[in-house]
Amino acid sequence: MSQLPTPSRRRVLQSAGALAALAASPIRIAAAADADVTGRLARYMVSARDRELPPNVMVECKNRILDTFGAMVSGARMDPGIMAVKYVRGLGGTEEASVIGASFRTTTINAALANAMCAHADETDDFEPATKAHPGSSVVPAALAVGEKEGRSGMEFIRAVALGYDLSCRLLMALGPDLVRGTHRSAEGTSSTFGALGSAASLARLDERGMRFAISYASQQVSGLWSWVKDEDHIEKAFDFAGMGARNGVTAVSMVQAGLTGVSDVLDGTHNLFIALSTKPQPEEMLAGLGSKFYVTETAIKTFSVGYPIQSPLDATLTLRKQYGLTPDNVKSILVKLPTDAIGIVATSAMADVNCPHLVSLALVKGAVSFIDSHDQALMKDPVLMAQRAKVTVQPEASLMDPAAPRGAIVEVTMMDGKKVEHFTKFPPGTKENPLSVEAVSAKTRDLIVPVLGAEKAEKLIQAINNLETLQDIRSLRPLMTV
Repeated sequence: MSQLPTPSRRRVLQSAGALAALAASPIRIAAAADADVTGRLARYMVSARDRELPPNVMVECKNRILDTFGAMVSGARMDPGIMAVKYVRGLGGTEEASVIGASFRTTTINAALANAMCAHADETDDFEPATKAHPGSSVVPAALAVGEKEGRSGMEFIRAVALGYDLSCRLLMALGPDLVRGTHRSAEGTSSTFGALGSAASLARLDERGMRFAISYASQQVSGLWSWVKDEDHIEKAFDFAGMGARNGVTAVSMVQAGLTGVSDVLDGTHNLFIALSTKPQPEEMLAGLGSKFYVTETAIKTFSVGYPIQSPLDATLTLRKQYGLTPDNVKSILVKLPTDAIGIVATSAMADVNCPHLVSLALVKGAVSFIDSHDQALMKDPVLMAQRAKVTVQPEASLMDPAAPRGAIVEVTMMDGKKVEHFTKFPPGTKENPLSVEAVSAKTRDLIVPVLGAEKAEKLIQAINNLETLQDIRSLRPLMTV
């Protein structure tokens, strides 16, 4: 019988030195059994599907679901949605889940991809100010796809969406949103996979072992680059922010459902997700407040279908316009002050709905910023608007980098007679500090979906989602959201 070779003294010392260096690493995550971030998260995910939500969380969760349905339905008739639907139609696949605004069904993975791209086809979906995540556009489509396949109830759907929001935002809190962006990666893309994982895994009713494996398969797929800011058509952006994450999360869950095994502790130990993606991770943020703080109540529902950093400038501009009777004839110049991290996103974008000077000039001229106007690319070359846009200057303002109000804005207007007026919108309508009512969310959704579904079907869909907890099978929504 051959014997194993005895390691040399030098090799033993080298190994000991390597272990000592690893122990001294400033980004090492404790591997002690009581850390077990993966297991604690997996166990919470199992329990959350049967845990009652506080009444206010229920209401806010249904508001976000309805808001996302509005984004999906309206986005199905915009280029990113049209192309996504065409793409998945060509893929074929088992008829497991519906495609919004279409007449066919496909696999859960394909449906999640298409519906998520529809959800972020424009700038209608919600936004979490602290992390800059867009949870709804990946979480809700993933939940819809798996919920349909499994025939889950409305209550199960609501709880799954709440869990998805938690995982989406908490991953970024654990990594550090600014640290993610500091490596040229997209925080939106990074968070969306985990958001979709949360809602899909809940509706698949995975056990703790399955949850652990699904977390690992999702972790391997977490991706996204900040290069989306160069997308001029909002098509890849719809994939980067939503479609990719929804596809990844549902893929992770479906693989585990099929019996594939994986790593059971991907959030712990030497080669874990946190130290792979962050130089200063805080793993406990993945678990902090689970079951008491619900991120689904933290996101902002947009009142304008434009990039989120432009919500406050538009609110401030329209407030000043009404208060002082501003018109193109009596306004000499407009100065918009934004948080420094918003400048690269909205100051000079080629997309109409992400260009701050264009949208401020539109608000000045028309006194409103409608869904149609904000997405009309031709208006970017309208002579009247171009003349007003020349009056608008956008500049960074360090004092607006406020963690408590990360998307505030100051608008200063100089009038032809030299008078200067300004307005500071710290919390635009739709934020948790300035929330929208159920009626307001329903009205916004109605405006978005009636052109696609018709008034009667749209009203039935709105009512069904506002009473989602009474729905026995999510598949009963199919005739209300397809054509």
